[in-house]
Parts: sequence; C-alpha cells; structure tokens
Amino acid sequence: MTRRGSFGVRAVLRRGAAVVSLLAAAPLLAACGDGAVQVPAPKPDAATVKLCQGLQLPARLRGLKRRDTTPESPLTAAWGDPAIALRCGVPLPSTYRMDEQLMEVNGLKWHGYPHDRPITWTVLGRQAYVEVTIPPKYAPPGDTLIEIGQAVSATIPAKPENQI
Repeated sequence: MTRRGSFGVRAVLRRGAAVVSLLAAAPLLAACGDGAVQVPAPKPDAATVKLCQGLQLPARLRGLKRRDTTPESPLTAAWGDPAIALRCGVPLPSTYRMDEQLMEVNGLKWHGYPHDRPITWTVLGRQAYVEVTIPPKYAPPGDTLIEIGQAVSATIPAKPENQI
C-alpha cells in the first residue's frame, strides 16, 4: 500500500513539474508567434534608398509594437498582429489616376487602393514613395497615416509643386 501511495505521489509530482515547465515556457512559445512579418522589399535607385534609410519610424505605431520583417531590409517595417506593413521606395502605384481624388492628411496626399475600400495607402508628392498596408482591423486609417506622415514629412523632401 505504501508503494502504491508512493507511486501516486511521484506521478502527481511529475505532472506538477511538467505543468510548471509548460507555464515557464509559455512566454517563449508566445514570442514565437511574434516572428518576422513577410514584407517584400522594394528595389529603388540609390538616391531613393538613401532617403528611405533616413526615415525615422516609431518603435510603436497606434500603440502597436514594431516587428521584424523578412527579408530583412532597411526599406520595410511592420507593427502589430495582424501587421501594419510599410515599404519605402516603392514605384508610383499602377492604380493611380491623374484625375482621382487623393486623401489629404496633414498636408500629405495619400492614394488608397483598392479605391472602394482602401487597404494600401501610398504617399505621393515626395521624392520617395512610401506605402502603408493597413489591415481592416485598424480602420479607419487616419491615425496610422498621421503617425507615418509625421516621419515622412520630417525626412523625405517634397517634390516640386504639381509633381506626383
């Protein structure tokens, strides 16, 4: 009887140790879910790369923590889950039309795509185009565009008047 009781105590102790080990590992397992975000790196010319490398992006955007991107690039950034993704040095969007109404936020003109429910926004009229993809979870996009726009305005010069 003592043997049986002793075995039962050992089993409970082993189970308890296993639970404690799992609880201790939980933060590490959760950190694995915050892995790098896939953000394709643009391939701009050298002058644009230099402008983009000067872009001082926040560690937090809308209170969301910055995440690593893959492939690693100084031209990309991401925050939150699902990720708000930024790419600096993208080409002029193929969806842009000269006659379209752009959204202006704090003096910056943003082109939204798709037109009926914008998810990706590109700031136009700057010497480097900056694209921000904002998941619907973070709608409306205004706060995000304001925060990103502050960094863009501070570091990427405007193009001459009337140039997109």
